[in-house]
Amino acid sequence: MTHTTGKTPGKSTGKGMHRRKFLGGMAGAGIAAVTAGGTAIALLTNATQNKAHAAGTTLTIPDLLEGTTTDGTTTFTLEAKAGTSEVLSGVTSTTAGYNQSFLGPTMKWTSGDTVLLNITNSLTEDTTVHFHGAHVPPSMDGGPQNSFAAGKTWSPTFTVKDEAKTLWYHPHALGTTAEQATHGLAGMIIVEDDSDASAALPSTYGTDDIPIILQCLATDSAGDIKYNLTGYLSNGLSFPLLCNGTNVDDTTLSFTATKKRTRFRLLNASPSDIITIQRSDGATLTQIATDQGYLTEATEVASIRLVAGARAEFVMELSDAVTLEAVVTTGWVRGGSGTYEFLTVTPDTSDTPETLPTLNTITRYDTSDFTARTITLGQSGTTMTINGSAGTSMSSMAMISTTLGAEEVWTVKNSTQLEHSFHLHDVPFQLISINGEDPTGVQLGWYDTFEVVGGGSIEIAMKFTDFSDDTYMYMLHCHLLQHEDEGMMASLMVTDS
Repeated sequence: MTHTTGKTPGKSTGKGMHRRKFLGGMAGAGIAAVTAGGTAIALLTNATQNKAHAAGTTLTIPDLLEGTTTDGTTTFTLEAKAGTSEVLSGVTSTTAGYNQSFLGPTMKWTSGDTVLLNITNSLTEDTTVHFHGAHVPPSMDGGPQNSFAAGKTWSPTFTVKDEAKTLWYHPHALGTTAEQATHGLAGMIIVEDDSDASAALPSTYGTDDIPIILQCLATDSAGDIKYNLTGYLSNGLSFPLLCNGTNVDDTTLSFTATKKRTRFRLLNASPSDIITIQRSDGATLTQIATDQGYLTEATEVASIRLVAGARAEFVMELSDAVTLEAVVTTGWVRGGSGTYEFLTVTPDTSDTPETLPTLNTITRYDTSDFTARTITLGQSGTTMTINGSAGTSMSSMAMISTTLGAEEVWTVKNSTQLEHSFHLHDVPFQLISINGEDPTGVQLGWYDTFEVVGGGSIEIAMKFTDFSDDTYMYMLHCHLLQHEDEGMMASLMVTDS
């Protein structure tokens, strides 16, 4: 077996065909290192989605969840429940979803608005719902302290303080995050604002503003979805790639663009694998946003590399059809591997979009007076740790304490030879260095999730604003969900003083 290096995968050489993922793709160094729609777009009902899956042609657009606004508060209703779906083509799997059998609807929040979420747990075990990337009070963050039992409803409410960006929501209870998320409990959140950039960018959901949720899962031939070390090391596994819930291992989905400029929102909702998006013709993508919002300007990139939990946005202006590829790289002990032509976008339009304006102003932090910390990602056998502590319970995990208004720079050091996807709740961060090198290009944007390769390190800078609490904590952890469940998670307490 070889270590995951974190290098960008090579370009596919075979156009017009899929590469099968290698069964049993490996990373790590032995067991000790083992873990280490209805438009056609119409928004589709579950029954119609199943038909679309069988046909394997049209991209399914997740439903847009309608909120109800009363007295200045917009209320959204979600139900976490079990269901069935075809994760492996032609095979029925037991799955879970929000308001449906697999995945969940997209929510739209508007910056400055107050939202209330009534979330009912119809599972058979505790769950939480974490608003990944959202700047919300710790008591509303959906971390392990917010878990609620089967049959109960949790109703967080807060003012949306985020600017325009792509977020997502998923479970975050202790020890069950990987199991619940891999079975389908995940959905996208779109935050809108009134900035000039937002006004100039495509924003009609399902028409020229398109969600792309990619998942590389693990399943046996009977459709049983695997989520832990025992499952991933079992025999006869496949690692299907899903796009918005549709298996694209042998199918290229289609989308007809009725606007010349089309915006795509990417989310890697895989439990552990890395996904790189590129064009099959070798041309560039125009990236406009990272995890935490707009770049300063639209930037041409050869590809977009997303570790587990990461997001990005890009636009395309097309005169001819373009096929998008997903290059999947194993991020954990075993997982997906290969290149997939997952979506062909065909233009049917004659409009002429205006030139994009400057998107954002990002002032780089001067960290000379910032408080410095070191966060060490480690392991002991198959137990994962942060700063030497395994976060498998609230009492056993390391706790980072800071204060409201603090300005800090963290060196996140990977003392293992495993791949890690570092995620910080609450506040966005800027990259100061990556493996000793200065960030460039899109790396100068805002993030909440970033790759830390085996033996590598990143320096990140952040300011703690708006929220403090002496009871509820945020989390910092590896977003390889198996690593999180195995202890690579610490708590972050932000107090007034």
